[in-house]
Amino acid sequence: MKRFDYYKAAVCTPPVSIGDPKTNVDEMLRILQSLDPDTQLAVFPELAVTGYTCADLFYEELLLQEAMTQLIRLAENAPANMAVIAGIPLKAGTRLFNAAAFLFGGHILGFYAKHHLPGYNEYYEPRWFSPARDLETETVSVNGCDIPVSGSIVFEDRTTGACIGIEICEDLWVAVPPSSAHAQAGANILVNCSASNEVIAKGSYRRDLVAGQSARTYSSYLYCSAGPDESSTDLVFSGADIMAENGKILQETATAESITCELDLQHLHNDRMKFKTALQESRAGYTVVHYASATLQTVELARTVEAYPFVPADLHRRLERCETILGIQAQGLATRLKKIGCRQAVIGISGGLDSTLALLVTVRAFHMLDLPMNGITAVTMPGFGTTKRTKSNADELMELLGVTRLEVPIAASVRQHFADIGQDESVHDITYENGQARERTQILMDLANKVNGIVIGTGDLSELALGWCTYNGDHMSMYAVNASVPKTLVRYLVESEALAAKKAGNEALERVLLDICDTPVSPELLPPDKDGNIAQKTEEVLGSYDLHDFFLYHMLRHHESPEKIFELAKLAFPQVKPEKIKESLRTFYRRFFTQQFKRSCLPDGPKVGSICLSPRGDWRMPSDACDRLWLAQVEELKD
Repeated sequence: MKRFDYYKAAVCTPPVSIGDPKTNVDEMLRILQSLDPDTQLAVFPELAVTGYTCADLFYEELLLQEAMTQLIRLAENAPANMAVIAGIPLKAGTRLFNAAAFLFGGHILGFYAKHHLPGYNEYYEPRWFSPARDLETETVSVNGCDIPVSGSIVFEDRTTGACIGIEICEDLWVAVPPSSAHAQAGANILVNCSASNEVIAKGSYRRDLVAGQSARTYSSYLYCSAGPDESSTDLVFSGADIMAENGKILQETATAESITCELDLQHLHNDRMKFKTALQESRAGYTVVHYASATLQTVELARTVEAYPFVPADLHRRLERCETILGIQAQGLATRLKKIGCRQAVIGISGGLDSTLALLVTVRAFHMLDLPMNGITAVTMPGFGTTKRTKSNADELMELLGVTRLEVPIAASVRQHFADIGQDESVHDITYENGQARERTQILMDLANKVNGIVIGTGDLSELALGWCTYNGDHMSMYAVNASVPKTLVRYLVESEALAAKKAGNEALERVLLDICDTPVSPELLPPDKDGNIAQKTEEVLGSYDLHDFFLYHMLRHHESPEKIFELAKLAFPQVKPEKIKESLRTFYRRFFTQQFKRSCLPDGPKVGSICLSPRGDWRMPSDACDRLWLAQVEELKD
């Protein structure tokens, strides 16, 4: 596929021969030659040229000279379009520094000097090395060339936009890592050349450090650690290599010589544009080394493209997330009820997923406030499209939850309305459908007035994105608890409550919730089929919500182009024909743009994730925005 600002990097842990730079560089070159030819950056561990555990051998002039000789050989023989970073003991002025060299195009472009030297184990680094603050010079001479050396240095590729900042092992473990300053200086790829030994629980802590630092700095973070060849004395090294991006672990290993992944620079750039206050950029006091790699047109994307970005694949994480979301929704509603002094809620129940979730959230909120369940008035409003299955599930659900049940049939009032406006009931057009939806909302609003309560909205994020709601019908409420929950997640939230019911021994509630999960998504505004089953299935009209939620995530979270979203969708949904993806993408953009007017006047509702369409902050878009650019690119896509 096209590169789309993907930058391919490798983290490499070769076998090491302590005090033997030539053998070590031979191993590095062997690994470099084994990497995919489109790899743009390769990282090696701390002091990889000599080995980390040389101890007092670091004083030996012969070792230091040979290390530089072999580093030059590494630079001259590395693949021409690949940047390489490797640790080396560096003599600068009268002091020795634990450094990392940046190599590209046959040359050494610069050195980073380690800031923080550990002194709490047998490898007492201050015995041999000085910290970066003790640098007496800004350059070192290598083969007659002055090469910059600094603790504040970044390397910027003018071709790809990659800006690389280096830190070394202990630098990450301090309160304010140098990589934080590197990121403020523009580094979007942070590299850690490390020799981190293994002790109990250190692995998980190190993993959290890497993931957390990549999130705080909106960067990719590449952690490369020395392998088991490093020592057999008192410390054990495992080669714990980690690749993270913006808080997410992309790849990790403790066994392989190398791991590779494509870093999404466009994602990082977009987040830095949006979250300006989190990363105030400044290059004051920084040395910036520029270089230019060759332009690469394509990349074979190996990183996982999740088909359901809103839904964790791991069951334990999914249940944790569901519980968190349910808690946020319920707390938001509980706070609203408390602030306005309200003890009553009115909610329309269809027997579908969205209204079921809203009712479950409302029950939680009432529990939080220690309010009686009969303060929740749950209303079924059977109409022309109501089926026996959904009606039965709605009735049973309300009974099991102990809320006040009310049934208000709408057929007669809707027919009167049709007569008033001259609508032919046999014409099943948008007026036929929306007339029912608005009648239901009118009933809910007036009931709320009657009981001195508020109407709880049931519509979800995916419906709002596509405008799949009736303006001033189900589009409107007094508090919209599902407004930032995508359709693909709604089902799992209800399913998680079914699992909780099972655990509590409530098999009847479990059964009805699971049957609701299995019911096709439908507004039930058209008559059932001849067998009494749902005839109007939303996804047959709009296309798959699986696809629409995928599009929604990638558009709003990362603001990716239709072309990139299309290519990612083909990887995420290999079972779906590309022409079907293209058709759904066309529908998504057309409806997203034309239906903004509905989102511009949404009621309040709790934000539960990174994506929300609230017009009060999260998504501000003019209702008359033109979709031409986006749809034109969709039409140009090659199936």
